Amino acid sequence: MHLIVTGGSSGIGLAIAKLYAGRGARVSLLARHSGRLEQARSELAAVSNVDPSRVQVASVDVASASQTLDAVALCERAFGPCDILVASAGIVEPSAFDAMPAAVFDEQIATNLLGTANVVRAVYKGMKARRSGKIMMISSGAALIGIYGYSAYCASKSGLAGFAEALRAEAGVFGVRISVCFPPDTLTPQYHREMPMRPAEAALLMGSVKPWSADAVATRIVRGLDRGRARIHFGWSLTALAYFGPLIKPPLMWWFSRKMRKINGQGQEVSLVDAVDGGFDRGT
Repeated sequence: MHLIVTGGSSGIGLAIAKLYAGRGARVSLLARHSGRLEQARSELAAVSNVDPSRVQVASVDVASASQTLDAVALCERAFGPCDILVASAGIVEPSAFDAMPAAVFDEQIATNLLGTANVVRAVYKGMKARRSGKIMMISSGAALIGIYGYSAYCASKSGLAGFAEALRAEAGVFGVRISVCFPPDTLTPQYHREMPMRPAEAALLMGSVKPWSADAVATRIVRGLDRGRARIHFGWSLTALAYFGPLIKPPLMWWFSRKMRKINGQGQEVSLVDAVDGGFDRGT
């Protein structure tokens, strides 16, 4: 089995790679930073019973279609056709829309949405010809509800949900399984970079739910892949949003708008986080 993981140098992608490497799979890790990739390769080699010769890395910016095609071709020449693709590469830089430079907005769309499409395109034709293969797109809980300061991120991750659903309609007859998952806040390097930038208004809506570990998220994703799940959810609140969003979101957003008007009117912006009694979890 050959697993290709984008965003494989850390976080959820690396945790998934460790699980498959432990099963004896050949693993290709794709990410932008070569130094982090080499560190990830070393971490995989340290996993019990993992043969280092069955792990390879490739530095690539998935926002570039040509780079991605070349990197996947290189990986498949070495380890054979891709059996499972996990598209985990993603970035987030929260900011109010009118304060966000266009380049920052565009980069999140290019990496999270177009970058996923680029790597899926690189493996899909071969999977379709072989009439087998699995593709997992890592979306986010942010795809399920709009969040203050996350306009670019929500747009890109919501786009993945639509992309996965449409591609599933095309791919099923050819034996290619398309899945998408919606992780909560997850303890990854990206999460720690994001938190100092997270607007207090976002924390008001999102609440104080404890983040998941990358290992716990990866375990649920791999279990879902094993079972052929089309959609994978995490936690009661995100699952409720996924299935009952049209009923839940109107009163939730009404509450949020009312709370925002009250806080802004009183000029108590610093008390936003303290005002939260609950909330929901979101992935990165």
